[in-house]
Amino acid sequence: MTQPFDICIRGDGIVGRTLALLLARERLHVGLVSKPAPATPSASPTASDVRAYALNAKSRALLESLRCWPDAQHATEVLAMRVLGDDGGEVNFSAQELQVPGLTWIVDVPVLEAQLAAAVRFQPEIELLDAAQAASLTVICEGKASRTRAEFGIEFEVARYPQTAIAARLTCEIPHRQTARQWFAQGEILAFLPIDGPQGSSVAIVWSVLDDRVEALLGTSPAEFCQQLQAASQGCLGQLTLISERCAWPLQSARAKRWVGSHGSVAWALAGDAAHNVHPLAGQGLNLGLSDVAALAQTLHEREYWRSVGDQKLLRRYERARQAEVLTMGATMEGLQQLFSNSNAAWQAARNWGMNGFERSGPVKQWVARQAMGF
Repeated sequence: MTQPFDICIRGDGIVGRTLALLLARERLHVGLVSKPAPATPSASPTASDVRAYALNAKSRALLESLRCWPDAQHATEVLAMRVLGDDGGEVNFSAQELQVPGLTWIVDVPVLEAQLAAAVRFQPEIELLDAAQAASLTVICEGKASRTRAEFGIEFEVARYPQTAIAARLTCEIPHRQTARQWFAQGEILAFLPIDGPQGSSVAIVWSVLDDRVEALLGTSPAEFCQQLQAASQGCLGQLTLISERCAWPLQSARAKRWVGSHGSVAWALAGDAAHNVHPLAGQGLNLGLSDVAALAQTLHEREYWRSVGDQKLLRRYERARQAEVLTMGATMEGLQQLFSNSNAAWQAARNWGMNGFERSGPVKQWVARQAMGF
């Protein structure tokens, strides 16, 4: 019996919508299980969504190909990056030195989601669904707490970090000058991500703090919260003012044992946070998810004419293509998190010595930077 859809995508976040648009270009009939989306992109984050993601050149090229890349006001180009250790260690990156237009782009999530939603509505090959329907292939893009993954009995190994991420938006006395900044200190990680365009003086923060400090930081007054941030950031951007809600989520490393398979008669594949979670310290989570859907779309595009999109041998090509990169990135993030969370004086001296050595490493530093940028 012919299925009503070639692909049913469960989850309509950035990863799910991007995949739907990529598959629609292949003339595949896509059902996207959807929740109501805003009619037009918002010029500012909603009170409940303060997220901003660092997207690399590879992710930018993918979204540009779908005509969904935000304008410069909502995708701030990062020209420099400073990473500071807790005892004199420092690493600096410069787009000019690396001869690239930007190291990364800090993208306003609500705006990007709205642009993708608008593109989906104008794509005739995509049908928005209130509930999952039968398809030759079901792709699960529901995030780290995926209900479908649990329903299908897919093993998902989770290792909880003793940290919680706090996100918010701030205005700063001193303009950010398109510089991203990150501090490692006392087992915690603070990132200031420039937003609101090249001339902006606002930042999105992600502060990975120890669990026992979360309640106090969320419960303190905006002024006290900003004072603590100013101290943690060494006052580099002057006086800070909180301009958003504060939101928090527990941090974890996780991965599914299998990324493809079948549940009864349903062929399935995982993508994005439903397949893997990494620590946000390098800002690679969404880049990995977008690489997943680009690889899956490419695998389906290159399939033999006689293979169904749900063919298990075909889907395993996608699984093999993506698992190696994700495992490597996950192991790297795990190692860095463990290194910087250790308060032992010998470890502290070693990691700061290592940061300074990496800063002087020349070609090695350039190679690492270009990998992170998606080149």
